[in-house]
Amino acid sequence: MPELPEVETIKKTLNQLVLNKTIKEVSVYWPNIIKKPDDIEAFKHMLIGQRINDIHRRGKFLLFELDDYMLVSHLRMEGKYSLHSNDAPLKKHTHVIFSFTDQTELRYNDVRKFGTMHLFTKGQEKSQKPLQQLGPDPFDDEFTFDYFYNKLNKTSRVIKVVLLDQSVVAGLGNIYVDETLFKAGVHPEKKANLLSEYEVEAVRKQAISILKEAVAKGGTTIRSYVNGQGEMGMFQQELFVYGQENQPCKHCGQAIEKIKVGGRGTHICTKCQEYDGLGVK
Repeated sequence: MPELPEVETIKKTLNQLVLNKTIKEVSVYWPNIIKKPDDIEAFKHMLIGQRINDIHRRGKFLLFELDDYMLVSHLRMEGKYSLHSNDAPLKKHTHVIFSFTDQTELRYNDVRKFGTMHLFTKGQEKSQKPLQQLGPDPFDDEFTFDYFYNKLNKTSRVIKVVLLDQSVVAGLGNIYVDETLFKAGVHPEKKANLLSEYEVEAVRKQAISILKEAVAKGGTTIRSYVNGQGEMGMFQQELFVYGQENQPCKHCGQAIEKIKVGGRGTHICTKCQEYDGLGVK
């Protein structure tokens, strides 16, 4: 699933490709992707004549700012946007097409068909699902030590599970949670409310730092991620633990292990992220 750096990269690319284009027609070949409104014809009709004025990101969501509406898009596992001329052959798994007045098309392709699109009257998108329950973005001013410490102190869930909870902090996924906890020296199975103040701040700072570096490198290409121009991200070359199972730790040389935490594959160095299970502050 594209995480914050990948979605940020896609946002920047799409702003270069489709800004100020006006929608002439909308084609929907897999209606289940459209969640709001539940009438597909209404969805298409509302978009006709709308210009794309800006594209934003909120956590893992793309927000297409139109004249009157906000289109909120989540790519889920395999969703991709790409720009084509209107006579270019359709690729398999192309499910939604936004045709523009300049004879180009923004096409949404999704092998797994898990992606979602919600269309809101502009200004209403943050007060309704799916954005309503999102926590602050790691780059937001609201993501302070006090906010983060108070959130962690109220839950006995393990820290990896909490970091994946989008209502706590928006945008982190499996890749960057594993990397953050490694850099912070925190075991993913340590209970969140047992982290010391030092550990909480280390996790917060490392999350911000790692995400900024990943954004600068265009995200991490794992499996099939590419940006809107078909280019791969390069942060995978900087990974310390994710996907490095049985490889020597770059810090201490011990083999990286893969375990399950909260049902998710989790990569750790048991020496650098040592934890006795007692969780004493």
